[in-house]
Parts: sequence; structure tokens; C-alpha cells
Amino acid sequence: SFDWNDGLFDVTWSENNEHVVITSSGDGSLQVWDTAKAKGPLQVYKEHTQEAYSVDWSQTRGEQLVVSGSWDQTAKLWDPAVGKSLCTFKGHEGVIYSTIWSPHIPGCFASASGDQTLRIWDVKAPGVKLVIPAHQAEILSCDWCKYDENLLVTGAVDCSLKGWDLRNVRQPVFILLGHTYAIRRVKFSPFHATLLASCSYDFTVRFWDFSRPKPLLETVEHHTEFTCGLDLSLHNRGQV
Repeated sequence: SFDWNDGLFDVTWSENNEHVVITSSGDGSLQVWDTAKAKGPLQVYKEHTQEAYSVDWSQTRGEQLVVSGSWDQTAKLWDPAVGKSLCTFKGHEGVIYSTIWSPHIPGCFASASGDQTLRIWDVKAPGVKLVIPAHQAEILSCDWCKYDENLLVTGAVDCSLKGWDLRNVRQPVFILLGHTYAIRRVKFSPFHATLLASCSYDFTVRFWDFSRPKPLLETVEHHTEFTCGLDLSLHNRGQV
């Protein structure tokens, strides 16, 4: 285990070294840790001026890029081999809660914010590519479908999950209702194109298949406190 002198809000595995993780912290910094060397961080990147709430390592081939999202309303692009950020993305008018790379399109990431928008960015072009007013509430989480480069899901304080097709963002392609408090994290399945999982301040984890007439597959009520994060195993179909 590693210690840092502030809260750690997110973590991402390196895609080029099985021992390396990056965390994001309440003091606005990112920390690079090596699990093979159980000492302090290899590097600390301190540029965000408020909480660094999200960090994600790109999974598309041929690039080693990290994106972070902060309560300072900016996202930053990092190459872990370089000691400072490569660029800063501005445009959100509220805190950024989630920054997630597209698994399909190199250099493309999505961000979800307290300003009630989902935004799509291209690291090769300045400025935002697409702004989607996805909810009438703060959006705490977003994720990309692993089987459709145009499909994303958002989860918000209004207790709803919404699916968005980037080719036509006027209406969501699905709305999933059932959570009773804010949705904190949503993830698409790595094995099924229409399956996703969400967790919430209502203490539950829920599994959904948006292709079904009754999309809620299962509600898991093991937790006795806020459920803040979840992930789905890439190796074991049934494991969360």
C-alpha cells in the first residue's frame, strides 16, 4: 500500500508497465507509483489548482497518454515520460468529475461535469469537439461502449443513466431508471455491447442490458455505505 497526504479520488493502471499505477489527489496532484518498488511515488505532477478527481490511461494502440480531470474545471493531457502536462483543455463551466478515453479513437476523450454537460475532445485540435447537455443535473460519471465508437453512457445526480449516440445527440438512445440517489460510477461491459454496471449513493450496484424491454438485470445490495466506484474484469466475464 502507498500513502499520500491527501485523499485519493481515482486510479488508473499503466498500459505499458504492469507494475505502474497513477493516482489523482485532493491536492490537485497526480502520483505515479511502482508496485514493484514499495516506496514513495516515482513522479508527482502538480498543476491542477483544485482536486484532481479523475485520471485515465489511454488504451488505444500506439499512444501512451494520460488524461486528468479536476475541480478547477480543466482537463490536462500528460505523457508519463514528460515531467509536465502537454496541454490543458478549458471549456467546462463546472467541476469535472470524469475523464475517460475512447477505446476506439486515438486521442479522443470524454469529460462529464457539474455543468450538466458531457463533452468530447480531440487532443490534436484545440477546443471542444462536441458539447452534449446530457442531464439537468450534475453528471458524475461517463463511459464509452467497448463495441460502438459512437456510444457513451452518462450517470448523474438525477438518478438516471442515459446513452448517447455521437452522430445524433438531440435525444438519448436509452434512459435507465431505478437508482434512488446520485449515480457515482458507470461502466460498460468489456464482453457485451449492451451490458453495463452502475453504482450509487443509494448503496447499490446495478446491472443493466439496455437492449431489453426491462433493462434492469440485477440489483446488488451488499454495501452498507455510499458505493463510489466499480470496474469490470477484462479476464473473468462474471467478475466486478
